[in-house]
Order: sequence, then structure tokens, then C-alpha cells
Amino acid sequence: MKTEKMSARLMQGNEAIAEGAIAAGVTFFAGYPITPSTEIAEQMAALLPKIGGTFLQMEDEIGAMGAILGASLAGAKVMDATSGPGFSLKQELIGYAACAEIPCVLVNVQRVGPSTGQPTAPAQGDVMQTRWGTHGDHPIIVLSPWSVREAFDMTVTAVNYAERFRSPVILLTDEIVGHLRENVTLPAPEELSIYPRRLPKTTRAEGYQPYAVGEDLVPDVARFGDGFRIHVTGLLHDETGFPSGSPLVTEQLLRRLHEKIDRVGAEILHTEEAFMEDADCAVVSYGGTARTAYEAVRTARADGIRVGFLRLQTIWPFADAAIGRLAARVQRILVAELNYGQLTHEITRAAHGTPVRPCLKYNMLDFTPQEIAADIRRMNEEAGV
Repeated sequence: MKTEKMSARLMQGNEAIAEGAIAAGVTFFAGYPITPSTEIAEQMAALLPKIGGTFLQMEDEIGAMGAILGASLAGAKVMDATSGPGFSLKQELIGYAACAEIPCVLVNVQRVGPSTGQPTAPAQGDVMQTRWGTHGDHPIIVLSPWSVREAFDMTVTAVNYAERFRSPVILLTDEIVGHLRENVTLPAPEELSIYPRRLPKTTRAEGYQPYAVGEDLVPDVARFGDGFRIHVTGLLHDETGFPSGSPLVTEQLLRRLHEKIDRVGAEILHTEEAFMEDADCAVVSYGGTARTAYEAVRTARADGIRVGFLRLQTIWPFADAAIGRLAARVQRILVAELNYGQLTHEITRAAHGTPVRPCLKYNMLDFTPQEIAADIRRMNEEAGV
């Protein structure tokens, strides 16, 4: 098959997220406007009617999250987009989606918090909330892009992971990437690998149960309206979908919810490194801040400092092995992030004793390369290098 040549376009990060959702097969979006994510909703409102999809502006962020879960249970691929205050309101239903195994993608374009914070300013203060915002032991997948093209690609990946694992997936971006404009060439539709909605392989007469699982530990839950008469609940349940008060069932379900994601391991733990051939120290970063950190590393290397670079593309599950390998290769690690210090603690834990220095900023301004390069020099000076 001949591949259609796609032309380059000047595109905003938020626009690329909407385009990626459409390319991945999303046909339903419900949301509530909030800076700096609103352009995603605007773009989805324009694109979805053209493909026979549905856009709903709900009365609030809780309603929006509930709407996408209902649409997903009816068989649609779904997405919602918000920022910090709205993300906080969605936490109960994120937990419901994790427990009931409802595929959905939620975009969080981060801004300064807490509370209303600074609506138009960049931040990365929601990192831990994406992992632990909803209560109880639950699995989550969180991806973080650093460019407009990657915002498109990661949205496709997020939808695929949501469908494959029947789990909520969070695309954790920030105001920097969301409002960044770059000249990008998007892939042609035939170049994309799209994961379809999982459907029952047997009938009720053949013994079908909505939450029975096979080798990959993921159930093929029937769509509402297909005649299977399934029951969905946020209570812990057995393979019938109905609540169970059994300690054994409780333990088995919680273990399976985690293991269906944990068992694939490195396949979904995406990282990217540069300048590591001769590095004796390294900078770790993610999202929009990683762009600045990369330039800072280039600057420091031009000054003769042997510093490498590691970018976390998957935030959760955490890339323990990648950080462990990095810590074994270098003597010092600098973590650059736009918050009071969040992922720094995870990296310190995974570094197993290799010194980790935070490079933090939380004054509503993003980093300059010079600021991070100065911290690289200070880190080395304090180590006597």
C-alpha cells in the first residue's frame, strides 16, 4: 500500500493532543474548559462532528469524567482534558475507572497550584497526584511528552494502553508543551498501530463472565447494549462483576489490577538518554522542563563538563531499572523539575545511594538553560570536581 505523504503543519501542543486522539479512534470527549488545557476541548469540538463523534461540554469536571466513563462502557474510545483544579475533582472517578476497569484517557495540562494557583503559568506539581490522587491501592499509567509531535504520538499510545489494559491512562503535560507551537509532520493513518476495543470471545450460553481473564490478566468486558446484561461496580467484585465480601476475592482482584500492568515491565517504561558515553554525572528531567535541561547539558558539555541526560517519558509506573542503571554509571545526579520537589524523591530512592541533587523552580516561571547549567556546575564543585 502506498503511504500518503503528510505535509508539515505549524501546530500547538494541545492541538496535537486532539489530533492524536482522533487518530487513535477516540469518538467521545466530555470536558469543562480550564486554562491551560482549553484548546484541547476546542479542537475536539471542531473535529469530532466531522467523524460522527460526540463532544459534550459538561456542567463541571466531575460530570465530564462521569460522562466519558459511561460512553466508554457503551463501547466508545474516550478522552477528557483538564488542569490541576479539575484534575483534583476527578479523583474519585479515576479510582472507579481503575477498579471497574473502564478504558479512558485523561489529559492534565499542569499549571501552578495549589487551589486556583496561577492559571496561565507552567508547573509540574501534579506528578504525585497522578499516582496517588485517588484512594486505595490502584494501578495507573502516566506518560509525559516534551514536544508537539510527541504530544500527538503519546496521545495515540495513551489510548492504545487504555484499551489494551482496560485502565485509566493519564497524559501528563504542562503549560509549556500545551502552548508550544512547532512545525510538525504527523504520520499518515496507515503508519499508526491502533489497539481495538476488547470484546467478548464467548457468549453467555458458553459461560461468558465479564471479569473473567485470560493469560494477559485483562477482562473482555462487554459493551452496554450488546445484550450481555453485565453489572459494573466500584465495589470489589468477582468475575461476574457483582460485589464480593470474600477476603480471597479482594486480594486476588487487587493483585490482578496491578499485575496486568506490572507484568509487561519495560515494554511501557519509555525513557530517552543522550551524551552518556563519557558521563560521570547526569541530569534527569521530564516534560517541558526536559527541553531546557537538554540545552543546559549541551551548554555544560561545551564547557568541558562530562554530563549526560536522561528523560523520563513514562512517569508511572516508575522507571526504577533505568534510574538504577544510570546511578551505576555516574557519580552524581541532578533532577530538574518545576515543583517543590516530587519526582526527586523517587529518583533518590531508585538511585540506591548515588547522590541526587534537586534543581527546583516554583515561582510561575520556567527554567532557563543557564539556570540548570549553573546547578550542574555547583553540583560538581560541591563534589570537588
